[in-house]
Amino acid sequence: MPYPLAERMRPKTISDMVGQKHILSKNKLISTLIQKQQLQNLILWGPPGSGKTTLARLISKASSAEFIELSAVTSGKADITKIIELVKQNFRLKIPTVLFVDEIHRFNKAQQDAFLPFLENGTLTLIGATTENPSFEIINPLLSRSRVVVLEPLSKTDIKTIIKNAAKNEGLSNLKLPTKSINLIAELSNGDARVALGNLELSIQLSGDKPITPSIVETSTQSRVPSYNKSGENHYNTISAFIKSMRGSDANASLYYLARMIEAGEDPKFIARRMIIFASEDIGMAAPAALNIAVSTFQAVNIIGLPEAKYNLFHCAIVMAKSPKSRTVTSAMNSAISLAKQHSNLPVPIHLRNAPTKLMKDLGYGKDTKWESDFKHPKGFLPLELKDLDFFK
Repeated sequence: MPYPLAERMRPKTISDMVGQKHILSKNKLISTLIQKQQLQNLILWGPPGSGKTTLARLISKASSAEFIELSAVTSGKADITKIIELVKQNFRLKIPTVLFVDEIHRFNKAQQDAFLPFLENGTLTLIGATTENPSFEIINPLLSRSRVVVLEPLSKTDIKTIIKNAAKNEGLSNLKLPTKSINLIAELSNGDARVALGNLELSIQLSGDKPITPSIVETSTQSRVPSYNKSGENHYNTISAFIKSMRGSDANASLYYLARMIEAGEDPKFIARRMIIFASEDIGMAAPAALNIAVSTFQAVNIIGLPEAKYNLFHCAIVMAKSPKSRTVTSAMNSAISLAKQHSNLPVPIHLRNAPTKLMKDLGYGKDTKWESDFKHPKGFLPLELKDLDFFK
């Protein structure tokens, strides 16, 4: 059985790459590493189908290093241990090794820590690929030993070029694959070369000997799992619908959008973080314990991971949706920030100031202040200009 079209069309050299000129042009980082046959620990951050795996393979190939590929989605501690033993053996034989970890953000802190000693002594070169912001998902010691390279979504022009190259490789004439169909495939790919080539391959299979019309393209894309680009519009629309449904106390809609996000591969920690914010922003003083539940949910997701952490996420979403709502915290916070900006230079009343020296005490610093719980100072606690302030009216 032949490899999928996306794999058959994977670039064999750097000159075959389409897009990413900001890192592949002459004298740029990646092109320089390949030209000089140098290895460097890298974190490749970019959307799906932008070329992260291909770049890792080309860098390894240029340096004649053994290339080991690992997916953080399906691998665990035992897999890491086996690979480390192989890396040590290669090091003793003076064989350079590149370990490529796809979806490296899925590894927890302990798993990421396991690589550090071998990066430190040069036993291993690590190239990680992630669709998530490395600042949040990659531990600092690993980031400090690596260069972060940002890949951009491929443009429609880039995708069209990739489709045309694939059509030529498959022997498709202009009549077999008209321009309208190429444009539609590019439009529906959302900057993902792998999706575009997958849609093209399925369109070829569905068309038989007939031309690949836009109608056939639409049929082939509908038969695939809908694209859910974490940096795209659908991502923000779905999380927005999830938040608004909880805010409207519609538990059914909340769970529907939560299920859509999980099934589409959304990072569960992202969802949990949003519910922590929601607990204070929209529930607040109406049910203060909701914040504890949301924070506990994030901790549970971080410890357990999917698929079992689904229980925690759905549990929390039901609580958030069914809890009473209050904007007291949000309104008071916004009012306080606005007022602080308007009156940022008002002096702190003398009776509230710290008095570490005798001179300060003689000047009235801290005067009449008593170290008692719930003590109400006769002069209050605000500057005189704000004595009637009340954020909770």
